Amino acid sequence: MNRRARAASKPVLDESRFQRAVTQLPPRFTPEELRDVMTSENDPLVCLELFNWASKQHRFRHDVSTYHVAIQRLGEAKMYEEMDHIVNQVLAVPSIGSEALFNSMIYYFTEARKLTRAVMIYKHMLNSRKLDCRPSIKTYNILFAALLSRRNNSYINHMYMDTIRSLFKQMVDNGIEPDIFSLNTMIKGYVLSLHVNDALRVFHQMGVVYQCQPNSFSYDYLIHGLCAQGRTKNAKEIYDKMKCKAFIPSSKSYNSLVNSLALGGEVDEAVKFMWEMNENRRTIDFITFRTVIDEVCRQTSVKDAIGLLKELQNKDIIDGLTHSKLLCELEDDVHNLNVRNRYRFHAAWTLIYVGVAKKYLVFHGNER
Repeated sequence: MNRRARAASKPVLDESRFQRAVTQLPPRFTPEELRDVMTSENDPLVCLELFNWASKQHRFRHDVSTYHVAIQRLGEAKMYEEMDHIVNQVLAVPSIGSEALFNSMIYYFTEARKLTRAVMIYKHMLNSRKLDCRPSIKTYNILFAALLSRRNNSYINHMYMDTIRSLFKQMVDNGIEPDIFSLNTMIKGYVLSLHVNDALRVFHQMGVVYQCQPNSFSYDYLIHGLCAQGRTKNAKEIYDKMKCKAFIPSSKSYNSLVNSLALGGEVDEAVKFMWEMNENRRTIDFITFRTVIDEVCRQTSVKDAIGLLKELQNKDIIDGLTHSKLLCELEDDVHNLNVRNRYRFHAAWTLIYVGVAKKYLVFHGNER
């Protein structure tokens, strides 16, 4: 997008609305009075214009509250460039700031995916002489959430996990006790970066090293991560602990466990967990249905697979369309299995025939 197009797409200030907002302020207004007017104003452009207009008024100085409202309004409107200008004004005055204000800056910069800028604000908080401006557990959790959000690539998660690990260490070294969110972030981060043993280490430290017990998310992340690595036995152990705590696994955890059991040759266990999923009102996805049906067909018989498919339909667990798709998949699998078996049969008979022929030739050759 060129400059002219960007300029045309920018919202235009409503002058009449701005003038109405100005009339709500007394002649010698205070920062608190300006804050109240800005808070009641929904238009971010009017709010920004009020802020800039007030900056030019004789003897007026902004305080934390007016900076905070301006940053919130601009951040909510995704006007990050304008917000950045106000952030720079705050950073230029060492005496201005609060933990809540800096946390808002970090949050909106992470929303804009400006992680470098967010980390810069965090470092500014660390170096602040004002104790009420230092990072809190909320500060760290905002950064943790941003570093893990919308990332499905395990390599990228591995790279960001180093930063998360470093932040977590700084948090603990600064005497801040981790809460359930930060500990679950560590578990989730390790799982996504394929360091499941590290995730288990954090899990086992909960309630021992850290004064925080695991919740359902803690167990869910581990079950999914262990199943993804084929460690079904360990996943079942975590599941048993979860059940003792009266937690119910999420749909994702259940699906991972059922798939892992089926592919690992434990089809009876997989089917048992699938029924349990339905009883606990968890959604069974198509891949799980297909995996279980395929493995029942392969490990037991086609008859058992068809019977299971019929039972799923009779109990209204799958609809007609899903039943048809699964049946087609099953027919294809049976056909492919028969083709492979025929190939193996012919290959075996060929080997037998060649072996008999060789013996025949050797025998009659000796006779001569």
